[in-house]
Formats: sequence, C-alpha cells, structure tokens
Amino acid sequence: MAEELLTAGKIAQVLQVSPKQVKEAIEKSGAQADVVKGGCKYYGAKSLQKIKAAL
Repeated sequence: MAEELLTAGKIAQVLQVSPKQVKEAIEKSGAQADVVKGGCKYYGAKSLQKIKAAL
C-alpha cells in the first residue's frame, strides 16, 4: 500500500496551524520533500514527524 503524501497546505490543515508556521517548521527541521510533482512538494509520514516536532 502506498504511503499518503501531503502538501504543506494539507499538513497545516491536519495539524490545525497556519501554512506559514508549517513552512517555517519545514525549514527549521530540514525536512525534504519525498516527491515533487509539477512544482508541488509532497511530504510523507517520516517528514511529517520532523515537521510536527519543529512546531
């Protein structure tokens, strides 16, 4: 089964924070996008944990 991938906007909705906070957490944690499609970055479960910890 494929892992669910989320954009920064979706992560913000799931964690109930602003997209700006998510973008700052991504930079702070050094999380890398698991997939880039058409310029959109998608993050998996491991990246999500890093982002959540940085918040």
